Amino acid sequence: MTLREAHTAIISQGDLWAGNVATEPFEAPWAAEAVVFLRLLDGTTAPTGIEVRLQISPDGMHWVDEGTRMALPAAGDVVTFARLAHFGQYIRLAATL
Repeated sequence: MTLREAHTAIISQGDLWAGNVATEPFEAPWAAEAVVFLRLLDGTTAPTGIEVRLQISPDGMHWVDEGTRMALPAAGDVVTFARLAHFGQYIRLAATL
């Protein structure tokens, strides 16, 4: 029997997002897959219709949209997520508000 391994990392918390934004890169070349959760802090609201893009990078400096998009939650009690596989070295979230 193989035990599953998991790692949880908060890559952005309490940051004000405005204009073109991106989270800090997360290095995960050891992972075969990732589940990315997106939630606003409680008591926070956001404009509707904003999409957050998953981006990947071979070196943490040069980024490309992976193709997966998530709706930015409109309120703090809503959680969205995306599954990601075959992403190489680094992942991050990016958006234009």
